[in-house]
Amino acid sequence: MSEIPLDRFVLDDPRRLRDLLARAHGLACEHELTSVLVGLAGFEGDPVFTEMVDFIESALRVDDSVFRMTRERVVLLLTDLDEAGARRVVGRILDDFREHFPAPADPSVALGFLQVSVESGALTARDVLPRLFAAPPLSH
Repeated sequence: MSEIPLDRFVLDDPRRLRDLLARAHGLACEHELTSVLVGLAGFEGDPVFTEMVDFIESALRVDDSVFRMTRERVVLLLTDLDEAGARRVVGRILDDFREHFPAPADPSVALGFLQVSVESGALTARDVLPRLFAAPPLSH
């Protein structure tokens, strides 16, 4: 398997994750809007995962956000949804990806969901990331 050039991926500034978490908390406290943080994890070096993230990003609403931690770890912020709604949205987008880009094997991805509401309190990466990335990706 050929190595994927690093310049193909643009990783986000870690300070932007704090901003993303603060935005989710602010939406909950200031506007009483529930949002969901979604962790997507793929296998190391899986080129399909990065294509899937690009597809997901293009399918999200303007108010939603994508934070690329590494090539294989991404955090989504889906605003004005509860966890059930976020699961439906992510599931629909993944189904669309599989339909538009058929592959011999489905992309391997682990999903983690964290609903953010007024009761959630302030969010820190130290608290959030282990909850979003608790499960490993499904087998290759």
